[in-house]
Amino acid sequence: MYQPFSIWVWLMIAVSLAACGSGGDSTSPNTLTPDSLLSSRPYQLQVPAGYNPNLPAPLVVALHGYSSNSNGIVRYLDLARAAEKYGFLLAYPDGTIDSRGNRYWNGTDACCAFDPDPADDVSYLTAVMDDIAKRYSVDSRRVYLVGHSNGAFMANRMACEHSHRIAAIVSLAGMQWNDPRMCPATEPVSVLHIHGDLDETIFYGGGNVFGTPSPSAADSTATWAAKDGCGGSLTDVPPGIDLETTIPGDETLIQHYTDCPAGVDVELWTITGGGHVPAFNTSLADLTWRFLSAHSKP
Repeated sequence: MYQPFSIWVWLMIAVSLAACGSGGDSTSPNTLTPDSLLSSRPYQLQVPAGYNPNLPAPLVVALHGYSSNSNGIVRYLDLARAAEKYGFLLAYPDGTIDSRGNRYWNGTDACCAFDPDPADDVSYLTAVMDDIAKRYSVDSRRVYLVGHSNGAFMANRMACEHSHRIAAIVSLAGMQWNDPRMCPATEPVSVLHIHGDLDETIFYGGGNVFGTPSPSAADSTATWAAKDGCGGSLTDVPPGIDLETTIPGDETLIQHYTDCPAGVDVELWTITGGGHVPAFNTSLADLTWRFLSAHSKP
């Protein structure tokens, strides 16, 4: 069942309570409490029909791209169907609106907080996950992030800063930090990076993104392989698969890092001829869940 409306109502009540308790004082983003973060930024949650509070469920948080929105990412990646089919809780929050009128996430330095004093989205998304865990039975060993473009940058940042609670991420057309030292991950996080090699916005081969250096897809996955303790190299896993409806044949090359710790995987799927917004077929959501569900925290 879908419950975005009930959550929106709950958060609007929280807005009123927060206003009454604050005396109308403004609070800077760096000092907002979890409750005040949520009261000003509603999120949507899909609860599958088969949800059983006695059986902890996995949680997937979906993060949209720059100028998109929460409903857009769910439609694009076919996540609502997958959540119902596989029985995971699906949260889809919205980024804040910048001075250009576009929704964004404060991901890495490359994408996409263009204004001064950007939102503290790490704290916000942490509050979202904590709020869901308070009201639903969430399997804390199976918390995942899926992001596209700016949302993928944000997923990488969240995994870097909350590696102790995020089991795996799927990063579509988004990168890690250019400087690996900016990623303070202390525990392994499994990563599936999907990227078109003709991406005209977030360059597959790396380069400046809106004037800021960003790594290549290979370097981004290499950073995760090093953080995760993978001792091997990026190796082809034939055959290819068909993900993109407008490109003939099995256009997507699968590669993975060898010699990773047990239960940890870092993979790079390259869509040969793919752009920034590939036209995916319906298998992507199922393959995404197959990757995520294979990984959990110890």
